[in-house]
Amino acid sequence: MLTSLTRGATRLSTAAWLRRLITALAAVTGGVLAWAAAVPAASASIIPIPGDGPYGPVPAAPSAPVRVITAGGMPGWQIILIAAAAALAAAIAAVFLDRTRTSRRTASPTR
Repeated sequence: MLTSLTRGATRLSTAAWLRRLITALAAVTGGVLAWAAAVPAASASIIPIPGDGPYGPVPAAPSAPVRVITAGGMPGWQIILIAAAAALAAAIAAVFLDRTRTSRRTASPTR
């Protein structure tokens, strides 16, 4: 009975194992990117409390005009996240192509 259980087990090839690993990494990367996109949107607003609290109405006071300087662009952590994901994807692709090329080179008897 034990021989039939162990004989049916097969070992994954390197390419199949690498495909599963890449799929898992892609799923994790997608989840991290979705989380990174949702966190700033979820915590960006402050809901004002009506009344005379710290977020309540402010009495009007005469003052000089104020110049508002705004800086646009992408936050640094998002740039770092995109660069890290691109580097990881490039490294995985390089390893996959190198292993594929190496396996084809050793498999052909003519070269």
